[in-house]
Amino acid sequence: MRTTILAAALAAVLSTGAPELRAQTLATDDPVLTEIWRQAMYRSQIPMLAQALLDSIGPRLTASPGMERAQAWAVGKLGGWGYDARTEEYGTWLGWDRGVSHVDLVAPRVRSLEGRILAWSPGTGGEPVEGEVVALPPIGRPGDFAAFLPYVQGRFVMVSFPEMSCRTDEQWKEFAQEGSFERMDQARTTARDAWNASLAATGSEDPRRRDVHRALERAGALGIVTSLWPGSYGTTRVFNSYTREIPTFELSCEDYGLVYRLAANGQSPRLRLTAEAEFLGEVPVFNVLASIPGSELPDEYVMLSAHFDSWEGGSGATDNGTGSVLMMEAARILREVYPNPKRTILIGLWSGEEQGLNGSRAFVEDHPEVVAGLQALFNQDNGTGRVVSMSASGLVDAGAHLGRWLSRVPSEVTRYIDLQFPGTPSSGGTDHASFVCAPAPGFGLGALSWDYGTHTWHTHRDTFDKLVFDDLKNNAVLVASLVYLASEDPERVSREQRSVLPPARNGQPTEWPVCQPATRASGESPRM
Repeated sequence: MRTTILAAALAAVLSTGAPELRAQTLATDDPVLTEIWRQAMYRSQIPMLAQALLDSIGPRLTASPGMERAQAWAVGKLGGWGYDARTEEYGTWLGWDRGVSHVDLVAPRVRSLEGRILAWSPGTGGEPVEGEVVALPPIGRPGDFAAFLPYVQGRFVMVSFPEMSCRTDEQWKEFAQEGSFERMDQARTTARDAWNASLAATGSEDPRRRDVHRALERAGALGIVTSLWPGSYGTTRVFNSYTREIPTFELSCEDYGLVYRLAANGQSPRLRLTAEAEFLGEVPVFNVLASIPGSELPDEYVMLSAHFDSWEGGSGATDNGTGSVLMMEAARILREVYPNPKRTILIGLWSGEEQGLNGSRAFVEDHPEVVAGLQALFNQDNGTGRVVSMSASGLVDAGAHLGRWLSRVPSEVTRYIDLQFPGTPSSGGTDHASFVCAPAPGFGLGALSWDYGTHTWHTHRDTFDKLVFDDLKNNAVLVASLVYLASEDPERVSREQRSVLPPARNGQPTEWPVCQPATRASGESPRM
């Protein structure tokens, strides 16, 4: 009975019905836009696509077997819908595959801890490794750090700031006595400043402190313990390891604080880590590309864009599984309702975004004909929420095109959107920036937060259950409609750039961003 109930509940979550929307009057008389709405709202494949990608395949770290499985799945889906779908190699990267990892506190008491090794960390060969724990001491000059290094041999070393409280600031402000939050916040700021000053005093000039990690590795540390709390309950940021001989693993805010306090109070904490991980060498890396040729203007392009890779702690759901399945769903809908596009429709699911927009930058370098013929590119990369903002990316005349297109998209969708024009060009952070610098008309679709920045972005809570399907269906209507309207537009989108850009936050003048070369091998990356 329990299995039946759970299966029924899951089926309800995955249901494509949207009865509350059926009562609305669709504000369009264009039959293609009407069919886009019907497909997106009543025949949506987003829940099934997302469940297969996020639950069954899981995270998609660049150059991992998980990414390879996901790309094969995407090519199969897009090809099955009638697209010319393929993977295209753009370079190599350090391959890595994780197995099981588990960490326990074994003294002065026993507790299973919430933690895992970071991406590209060595494992322990699947065998338990146990040792004492020590935290970085106050360091006033490089000589202090050098004097500390012999002490780390055979010990786990804690290198992250220990949070004073893992409660959110919002809860402190709501419930604390008068002045209590302010005193805690001041003490926290003072302690964090001291910690950062101590790290800087090691002599490190690297903001990522890779040299500190590697010095500890060379000194014989058993492993490195990290924690990066974004300020939201139960979350930890997950990035990558800088060590190649000893494991680097993270602990939750609460468990990191526990172990740190035990060490600071001389209570001799011991950790036991068991981890499986395999380095696969420098392996080829690929983008997923799919296209339908234009019937009238095959050398002009409208692109759907999202990065397919993710970090490895959660399932890569809102960063950027949602953007990826959104573009796949829009591609499916367009194939159903607009099978003979005027311009070529091209889908790019990028790899290596998390390592510096590598996949999309490589595509721009390798395909100047697409950049030259680009009519519009629509990119989404900030979570599950409905799209609420768009910018003309600093292109003077693009706002007129976007305004015309949006005026024909059903008002049930556009009522949420703030259109900024001429806007400013994106200089990085997401893949449409790889095109805007050219300059080419690349447009980002900014989504409603749903606590993306504090709760799911680069955390191990970025999982299927965080998806909001009504918002994603809304976005599928928007993207498919914009692609159709951009394809049919009788005019090309101008690339004229605004001559004056707003100053930077420091008040300094800014210029149009310069395209950065793609990093095509992990040995060339400043992030590894």
